[in-house]
Amino acid sequence: MNLSTYVIILFVVLFLLSGVFVVKQQTSALIERFGKFIAFRNPGLHFKIPLIDKIAGRVSLRVLQLDVIVETKTKDDVFVKLKVSVQYKILPDHVYDAFYKLDFPQDQITSYVFDVVRAVVPKMRLDDVFEKKDEIANAVKGELNDAMINYGYDIIKALVTDIDPDAEVKTAMNRINAAERQKIAAQYEGDAARILIVEKAKAEAQSKRLQGQGIADQRREIARGLEESVDVLNNVGINSQEASALIVVTQHYDTLQSIGEATNSNLILLPNSPQAGSDMLNNMVASFTASNQIGEAMKKENLKKKGE
Repeated sequence: MNLSTYVIILFVVLFLLSGVFVVKQQTSALIERFGKFIAFRNPGLHFKIPLIDKIAGRVSLRVLQLDVIVETKTKDDVFVKLKVSVQYKILPDHVYDAFYKLDFPQDQITSYVFDVVRAVVPKMRLDDVFEKKDEIANAVKGELNDAMINYGYDIIKALVTDIDPDAEVKTAMNRINAAERQKIAAQYEGDAARILIVEKAKAEAQSKRLQGQGIADQRREIARGLEESVDVLNNVGINSQEASALIVVTQHYDTLQSIGEATNSNLILLPNSPQAGSDMLNNMVASFTASNQIGEAMKKENLKKKGE
């Protein structure tokens, strides 16, 4: 076998190998023969006729994502940029439509996103755009599904991933939010202060009530003691008037004794008039003298009874 034979065999092998191709997972290859579509090939090892068949293209069957940034105006005349992320894929049974019907599917999707967003957002206020972004996303998805399904594309999800108002608007919104939070904080502080005042007043009222109850009990016991003292003196032959005078004098001297026991204390008696002061002193001396006489009489009476 000469050299030319080897060359021919090598050429034939290379020619046949040029018809062998591999399709990767989640990919579909479209085969054309003289410019006409004949078939598409699924993942695996395949063969095509060299120089006659060619791979027109490969399409991915994976889920793809397209990010579209749309600038529009809200109902309250605020310009805002929205980032809409569209997740889509080619339906396996519609590979032909996806490849041949649309030249640039991303541009088609972008156009629909712009159209829907600029039709929906101008009907909303800026606050509503933040709160109802899911409604915007659903509107985009619904519009795209109706349009792109005819081209073999399935819109899986549309997400509004970013809402970016003008910088001055964001600064104003932050100031409003800060002022609102300060207002709420002031309200809470006011409520806390009011509760503290109310509780303090309740505590003082309770203290006053208990203090008054204590004073009333003290006076009640004093009155009961005075009553018992008068009864004791009446039992030994002293009438009520004399007993009262004796008790007054006794309490007076008890008070003077208590004042004398305290250090650095002064007692000032201010009568209404000199005559009134003199009368008061005379009455006190008379009462004291009467009490002494009553005591001596009681002693003699007791001695007499013992002698009998």
